[in-house]
Amino acid sequence: MEQKTPGKTTPAQGTTREERLKAALKANMARRKAQARARAAKGADAAPAAGDAPGRDPGKT
Repeated sequence: MEQKTPGKTTPAQGTTREERLKAALKANMARRKAQARARAAKGADAAPAAGDAPGRDPGKT
């Protein structure tokens, strides 16, 4: 004989998946936005000179 717990129903599978995806997307967008803000702040603090290229030795041509 099967026993079911009263009052405990499971939501539709699609709804749960959609909610999970929505939450994951929201968290991802917040993380990317924070990274962009950090990069912008870092770039404004230590902007390289116009002729400087990363990874190049200024003494060599």
